[in-house]
Amino acid sequence: MDDSRPRILILAGNVTRDFPITEDLRKSFHVDVFEEMDQAMAALRTHSYHAVFADVGDFLPLERALVGEKSSLVLNTIGEGVCIVDPGGQTTWSNKKMRSFTPAVSEHVRQVCMQALSVFTTQSGPITDVSIPRSKKYTFQVEDNYFELICSPVVMDTGEVQQVVAVVWDATSGRRLQGKIDAIDSAGRELARIETEAVAKLSPSERLGLLQEKIIKYSKKLMRFDHFAVRLLDKRSSKLEVVISEGLPSEALEIDLYAQPEGNGISGYVAATGRSYICHDTEKDPRYVLGLRHCKSSLTVPLKLFDKVVGIYNIESDEVGAFNEDDRQFAEIFGRYVGMALNILDLLVTERCAISGQITESVVQEMSQPMADIVTEARTLMEEYIGDDSMRGRLNRIVDNVERIRDSVKHVAAGPNVVLGAKEHVSVGPDANLKGKRVLVADDEPNIRNAISSILRKAGCIVEVCKDGYESCTMLEQDPFDLVISDIKMPYRNGYEVFAAARRQREDMPVVLMTGFGYDPHHSIVRASQDGLSSVMFKPFKVDQLFEEVYKALGIKPVDAPTDPKQKPDASGKRS
Repeated sequence: MDDSRPRILILAGNVTRDFPITEDLRKSFHVDVFEEMDQAMAALRTHSYHAVFADVGDFLPLERALVGEKSSLVLNTIGEGVCIVDPGGQTTWSNKKMRSFTPAVSEHVRQVCMQALSVFTTQSGPITDVSIPRSKKYTFQVEDNYFELICSPVVMDTGEVQQVVAVVWDATSGRRLQGKIDAIDSAGRELARIETEAVAKLSPSERLGLLQEKIIKYSKKLMRFDHFAVRLLDKRSSKLEVVISEGLPSEALEIDLYAQPEGNGISGYVAATGRSYICHDTEKDPRYVLGLRHCKSSLTVPLKLFDKVVGIYNIESDEVGAFNEDDRQFAEIFGRYVGMALNILDLLVTERCAISGQITESVVQEMSQPMADIVTEARTLMEEYIGDDSMRGRLNRIVDNVERIRDSVKHVAAGPNVVLGAKEHVSVGPDANLKGKRVLVADDEPNIRNAISSILRKAGCIVEVCKDGYESCTMLEQDPFDLVISDIKMPYRNGYEVFAAARRQREDMPVVLMTGFGYDPHHSIVRASQDGLSSVMFKPFKVDQLFEEVYKALGIKPVDAPTDPKQKPDASGKRS
């Protein structure tokens, strides 16, 4: 028999018995003959037929049974519960999903249907096609689960509503998802909320420390993962600088990564493309470079500001497949606020630098004329006190003091690229406490590194100077030093990387970092402070401040550390 022939079903009846057409049809078709309605229905459920032959009296019941069968199949297959409730509160029909709900849920559905039925039946007069009541949506909660349902009226031919059809579904996951998003959104707004008056009293490192505490707090609370890193994009070099991290090993943080799609790990790919990346298994993902010692999966999202990538936010887990699309969505929302908060900090620090420069310039302008008047008045009085050496000496000291003030103001006005009072300390002599100390001075500004190296050499130090971060790190790998003094913002390597290189050479090596007006674009200060940074100097600084920080870093008591031989010790032994 050729099974590829068209298939015909015959439900035996009076017509087929009176007119034996079965044999004739079998010449051209594959024919199945059934005596009972149930047999025919079973065949229709399992096979496809091109035609059905039945008596007129049997055909209509067969069609209805077939339609009802398919409707039942559809209603029992969908993921929502469906039921019909009559005015007496009885559930006259329900699908498989509806019957799977707990009795408590079913009772809530029944009560809501009765409530909806009372609303639908309050309409006066018969219901027409124009006045059919609209379906109503309800929500209810059973223990920790949330449900939503839509009730629709069943309008009879008489225009009366005698039943309602309810479609019910479990909305718990959606509610929890929305709740998580709302919580992250709320935490993000708190993260980005920086009160100007409170923050203005903090140093840049303290500001970042405060922000870091918030990021760590909310990352643990909302993302439920303790290990992460925030890297910011250096626009000049495209390098991704680590600014905040938690739980990551130092070797992972010291890897140089750039915003490039290939060869720079997942972080480089995300920063270059602006697309988030879920690494389900670090051992099988070729993009993964290095992170937690026992890391099994990771999630990395871009930090964006005005749709531009400014960095990346990376979370890692010691479980395979710990992250899903919901986590990605959460991290992206949280990442927007992290980028915004970091940008606000940068704006505040930049504003501080700009304001410092403006104030200095204003002070210079305002003090210029008064100081000139003082000098003129003092010299006029000196002419009047010819012969009075004591008075002339006092007036001369006034003129000298004014000149020193002028010089100091000029130095400050020159900005962070000078060491205040360097010229006045040309007579600094050898210091027994500093003699032979090997000091590395790193700064891309020649005035600073030359001034510091000159002062320390006169005090007896052996000084090596470097003009950039790479040169500093290379020299630290080759030679031992007693102290490192480094600017935090240099080409090729920043201050934290120099600090890390020094600590690799010797765990307790003292390091002093320098920054202009407190500006810390790579957040080196707070990162190094967590790892034992000795001290920080904010440029412009005075020579005395330089010696004070050097003594502090080397563990030398100030009373044993003379600077200018001209200075006389006071009663406590300090020099004024």
